[in-house]
Amino acid sequence: MSSFPGSPRLIKGGLVLLDPVTSAVQRVITLQYNPDQLSRSLQIQGQTGEGDRLEALRLKGPPIETIKLEAEIDATDQLEFPDQNPDAVQLGIAPQLAAIETIIYPDSSQLQNADQFASSGAFEIFPLPAPLTLFVAGKNRIVPVRVTEFSVTEEAFDPSLNPLRAKVSLGMRVLSVNDLDFASKGNSLYMIYQQTKERMARSASGNNLSTLGVGGML
Repeated sequence: MSSFPGSPRLIKGGLVLLDPVTSAVQRVITLQYNPDQLSRSLQIQGQTGEGDRLEALRLKGPPIETIKLEAEIDATDQLEFPDQNPDAVQLGIAPQLAAIETIIYPDSSQLQNADQFASSGAFEIFPLPAPLTLFVAGKNRIVPVRVTEFSVTEEAFDPSLNPLRAKVSLGMRVLSVNDLDFASKGNSLYMIYQQTKERMARSASGNNLSTLGVGGML
């Protein structure tokens, strides 16, 4: 008789930062706990000319999709084993917060270089592109995003005032073909995301007109 194999492996959501040129993975940010709720809104991109019969059924492009979630970060589990988690003892959850927060900061070296160029009277040099941010929530939802909202509520602190528990609210805008170069890695991932939706929509089409109590449309 075989023994119980244990609990199934839990898939976690998170963020992945890619180099915008080489697509190399720069950083993986795993959410400690998957959010209990994730809200999405889709703003339809239809033609706006009211009364124009030629435009009534046209779509200009994919909808503008926004994603909002709240994630919890807690150092309690790590502090139970201080020898194995020295960073948690010294810094609490500050590193985890910084990993998410610095996504919306330009690199400090770019700021310093910009100041040096400005002080020398040189022409302005545009900063390098920021990493491409992906929101990952399972294999069927890997989307390029721009973080548009970030707020954090720190709820407990150690004697050195390092945060030990926090709730992070994230707002993200999905980047589509309207935002990215069509040949880019980001757009390739977006197209896979949309095509996955289309396949799932086809697999759900099991109803017919009789379900609605209608015999036909003619």
